[in-house]
Amino acid sequence: MIVAVHQPQFMPWLGYFDKMDQADCFVVLDVVQFKKNEWQNRNRIKAVSGLQWLTVPVLHQFPSRLLDVQVNRAVRWQHKHLQALRTNYARARAWAAVWPEVESLYAADPTGLVAANLASVEWLRRRLDVNTPVVRASAMVLPEEPTARLVAICRTVGADAYLSGADGRTYMDLSQFAAAGIDVVFQHYQPEPYPQLFGAFASHLSAVDLVLNCGDEAGDILRRGRRPLETA
Repeated sequence: MIVAVHQPQFMPWLGYFDKMDQADCFVVLDVVQFKKNEWQNRNRIKAVSGLQWLTVPVLHQFPSRLLDVQVNRAVRWQHKHLQALRTNYARARAWAAVWPEVESLYAADPTGLVAANLASVEWLRRRLDVNTPVVRASAMVLPEEPTARLVAICRTVGADAYLSGADGRTYMDLSQFAAAGIDVVFQHYQPEPYPQLFGAFASHLSAVDLVLNCGDEAGDILRRGRRPLETA
């Protein structure tokens, strides 16, 4: 049984969903510290003038855990996102079919960042046909040390293998997995080009770009970027 663990991100990129798709269980790591200006509350789309951020405004004090970060509901961020998506994707091939779902997603008014992020993840994974069970780390009793926490997650869900991102070797203590009898495998993902608006292909965007451009073909295109897993 393979488990993957990842922080909840807003409108994540394709590699996030490839990791989820290759796992038997996906654990949302919502107990770690919030980091401003990373991927936890924003992601990028392709715009007429280049790449553009979609950002969820937040209220937080340093250091805050992700599950404690609140959305700044005084800002009309849903309206701003919808305007950006309408402006830049109204001519996309799947626009008419997908747009009602986008409007429904943004009709919600979440109070917490994790709720906003998971709503975007749930919608995108349905569109990408990714059906892996998802659980939250905050429902578990876990140690604070990062590698020990990952090992404890594996034990809690009954996994005998941990699926890491490609750079996991740089921050994990692999000896702790070995001592626990847990294999470690590494994801390698490189998005394959697909039809986009506004010129040359831009990689590593939010998965919403693929969904709006390619509609029901998005799941197949997602999986074309998958490379063989590498063992530790």
